[in-house]
Amino acid sequence: MRSLSATKKPMSENKPDNKPQAKFSDFGLSDSILKVLDSIGYETPSPIQEQCITHLLNGEDVIGQAQTGTGKTAAFALPLLDNIDLSLNAPQLLILTPTRELAIQVSEAVQVYARGLKGFHVLPIYGGQSYDIQLRPLKRGVHAVVGTPGRVMDHIKKGTLKLDNIKSFVLDEADEMLKMGFIDDIKWVMERIPEQRQIALFSATMPNIIKRVAEQFLNKPKLVKVKTKTETAPTIKQKYCLVGGLSQKLDALTRILEVTEFDAMIVFARTKTLTVELAEKLAARGFSAEAINGDIQQSQRENIINKFKKGGIDILVATDVAARGLDVPRISHVVNYDIPQDAETYVHRIGRTGRAGRKGEAILFVSHRERRMLNNIERVTRQKIEPLELPTAKIINEKRVDTFKKKITETISNQDLSIFEKLVSEFQESNEELSLIKIASALAHIAQGNEPLFLSEKEPSFGRDQKPGEEKIVPVEANSLKDHPKIPMRRYKLEVGNSNNIKPGNILGAIANEADMDSEYIGSIQIFDNFSTVDLPDEMPDEVLKVLQKTVVNGKRLNIVELTEKNNKATIGGKSGKRNFGRGKFSKGGRNDRRGGRDSRGGDKRDGDRNRKPKFSRSKPKN
Repeated sequence: MRSLSATKKPMSENKPDNKPQAKFSDFGLSDSILKVLDSIGYETPSPIQEQCITHLLNGEDVIGQAQTGTGKTAAFALPLLDNIDLSLNAPQLLILTPTRELAIQVSEAVQVYARGLKGFHVLPIYGGQSYDIQLRPLKRGVHAVVGTPGRVMDHIKKGTLKLDNIKSFVLDEADEMLKMGFIDDIKWVMERIPEQRQIALFSATMPNIIKRVAEQFLNKPKLVKVKTKTETAPTIKQKYCLVGGLSQKLDALTRILEVTEFDAMIVFARTKTLTVELAEKLAARGFSAEAINGDIQQSQRENIINKFKKGGIDILVATDVAARGLDVPRISHVVNYDIPQDAETYVHRIGRTGRAGRKGEAILFVSHRERRMLNNIERVTRQKIEPLELPTAKIINEKRVDTFKKKITETISNQDLSIFEKLVSEFQESNEELSLIKIASALAHIAQGNEPLFLSEKEPSFGRDQKPGEEKIVPVEANSLKDHPKIPMRRYKLEVGNSNNIKPGNILGAIANEADMDSEYIGSIQIFDNFSTVDLPDEMPDEVLKVLQKTVVNGKRLNIVELTEKNNKATIGGKSGKRNFGRGKFSKGGRNDRRGGRDSRGGDKRDGDRNRKPKFSRSKPKN
């Protein structure tokens, strides 16, 4: 990386050229980063990503002036991760954020983007968390640190956070830090990073004091000022729906489709694979749906879009790239099945409806973890998005009865039934004891098939809060890891929950750091009011379990124990209800064998693997 000095240098503004839509693969990002972006459905960069990635990869300092929700985290994380030397076990990237919530969010995003960087470690450090949780990983060595100014200062003063090897420094939401009185802390930290470094400063506004900081510490920074399209048409009615996992999304969408009168609908999904899967599932449920994405040949895409325009297809499931430039007047509804990565993409998506003064409706599916992105969209668009109350089973069932009756009337009015009348008459003559009502009911049952006509009256939560104090029996069986299905897992109970303001990042960070475990082997996390559960490898050593039992998170010991039929009664619906977090593939380190576990025949279920080093272990096998 080129030498940078901390002396005052002039700023140069960079204006984007009118050129074709760029792709992430155009910038020179490493293959490991590009593979991750493809797996999480990032196809094209947002405006701030397109400009910042180029400058940062060139080793230039950057000032990014853009609103929250425009994709800033990826704009600086992707290129700066490519500058990390994984063989150097020391902090090389330091990111300052105004709040601990943002520190956790940015840290989790960095961890996702770095999935392909084997052995990479990122650590969030912030006030309110035990120093011990932060000290151990700092001593072992991390490559990136994301923290709040006060706690970062504390660690620097204590000598526990070394800045000698810092290559890149990011100041995120600088104007918010100014409002919170952190400006002196920021300058104190920046004065102590090496003179040869790269700096990226991001701020929605540019007060004079932030400008002075930039002039003092940045070297000929490129100014990236993004004017995002933030206005949504007043004719578009916007609503959001709180949902849990993928199965809840599908059920919620199905309910909406069953009771909503729409002409045509476009459903946006994040990945190409999901567009196909979702379209197939909707078709299986009786809806006219097709998918379009970048993997579908152009001629086929054109054919599908023509059918969509002419009414041959009612629902189009698409990725952002495949739907670019799509102008179909009959689109009355837009569904964001997956929340977009930035507010501008949201505005572009819902702009497919409500055109030329026509009315339209936009629905956004939001999980509990995506509430911040919902807030960002509302802030950037300056428009409140109202919650959507999903139709109840009773409403759905009434609608199905009405539809059933209408089909009978339409069939009688529009179809030639003479053949069937003759067959039914002959059947009744041979079975005089059966009434015509009974025969008609049997025919209706045949037509209905195996799919029940009515929904169960027992309502799923769909992300809504449960009744306070409601109890739930938690299954004791652990889920297998998606990427390592052969590794036996065990479900554990942690004595921390919603009542302790616990978030999945707290549990993930504590276990990954204290157990020295690769976080791609930390399974699903469930958070209830009175406790949480986590799925961990069955091979985890006893000594690691003892360490985790004493680990303190948010001021309370985990007291981790195995979840059994005797301790699996959870309380939900109090502060935040139950929260499920499926664990994706991240990367850290792990341990050795703890205990065997026996299969249904009484044998050791790891026979044949006794001499292998457990895949989730960082430590080397002893000779």
